[in-house]
Amino acid sequence: MPSSHKWFTEPCLEAGVALSWSVDQHLAHEVTDYQTIDVYQTTHWGNLMVIDGFVMLTSRDNFLYHEMLSHPTLFSHPEPRRVVIIGGGDCGTLREVLAHDAVRQCQQVEIDEQVTRLSERFFPELCERNSDPRAELIFDDGLAFIKQLDAGSVDVIIVDSTDPIGPAEGLFGPDFVADCHTALADGGILVQQSESPLIHQKLIAGVRANMEQAGFETIRTLGFPQPCYPSGWWSATQARKGGPLEPVAPVRFEASGVKTRYFNPGVHVGALATQIP
Repeated sequence: MPSSHKWFTEPCLEAGVALSWSVDQHLAHEVTDYQTIDVYQTTHWGNLMVIDGFVMLTSRDNFLYHEMLSHPTLFSHPEPRRVVIIGGGDCGTLREVLAHDAVRQCQQVEIDEQVTRLSERFFPELCERNSDPRAELIFDDGLAFIKQLDAGSVDVIIVDSTDPIGPAEGLFGPDFVADCHTALADGGILVQQSESPLIHQKLIAGVRANMEQAGFETIRTLGFPQPCYPSGWWSATQARKGGPLEPVAPVRFEASGVKTRYFNPGVHVGALATQIP
């Protein structure tokens, strides 16, 4: 790599590893009431968003995370009409959710509006469904939003959060998960990004324990590749309020018309078969 290139490096101290990206320029720097957001143009990975020094996404590989956080859950529900996304300010998960015709309403509750505004500027492909009439962008505290929902009023809750520090810390607590259980209708599904299966086993165990304590009957953790995150392997943990969590039938996937780059029925089967260390 030419010496003129600079590097952005994220150390992962608990794993004794660091990830680096060669960058051409620093595109944005915003200090909000909640966090510090930076956007870089990289030489090989498109644009890179960083929050408080932690990589959130790159243009090149974000589809893996967004597809695996949304489609396994939406296809596991027979008719996901009302969906709530907590976090997800880059709007990539919203885009995937609204690919499903069954969805009648999707509310995205992001505490920091600047995450979305910067995504509209530097990741416009993720925001292409923001103007969909089924979408509602809410800039507020997700913890409070879930608590005030009517009991049994939501089919799917997707927790697309940052790491469990700062504004996202409460999203990994038992009280929030219990409030999600109350808000979900019978058969409803909660899914939460649950960090690396190689590095964060204790966190995953805590996520699953919170779900069990809240009263969810079926809990599954799915593993999937994610090159821009520490260890290159990430997870999402699902919990259903009554009923199983089964992989999508190929006939349903084909009939849906949903277009994906990574997720498919075979990937869904394999993700559910993953043995988390």
